[in-house]
Amino acid sequence: MTDREVVDAALRTAIAEGERALETGDVPVGAVVLDADGAVLGTGRNEREATGDPTAHAEVLALRAAARARGEWRLSGCTLVVTLEPCTMCAGATVLSRVDRLVYGARDAKAGAAGSVWDAVRDPRLNHRPEVLPPDLVAEELADRCADLLTRFFARRRIR
Repeated sequence: MTDREVVDAALRTAIAEGERALETGDVPVGAVVLDADGAVLGTGRNEREATGDPTAHAEVLALRAAARARGEWRLSGCTLVVTLEPCTMCAGATVLSRVDRLVYGARDAKAGAAGSVWDAVRDPRLNHRPEVLPPDLVAEELADRCADLLTRFFARRRIR
């Protein structure tokens, strides 16, 4: 598989994780961490509502799972693939885990910290800055699915 196919497959997995978050009433965000060879090291989905843990964001849970699988906290050579642009907490966790690349499917115009509202992952004052591949660099169909998942979730919440 090409690098693009590996990332697209990971984004499909992240979308499936996001859909699973809906079952517990969580915002449908999913994440996957890939090693340098494209193998899945960890997955996560938002679980704040399910667990009552304010840090249970998809990215944090996927990074924790990947660190456990690797047996260390440094995730050098890894790629974090997530359905929604990370918030400041998740952007910070991405930097601190030393992930090499961040790929996300939908921009977050209200809280995005990978270029939309803030750019925490590429701040030149940091000692590590992952490469960022925003939605315009992923398959359009997958970026649309990521955005649609969130749009449908919040539309349903407004109707209630």
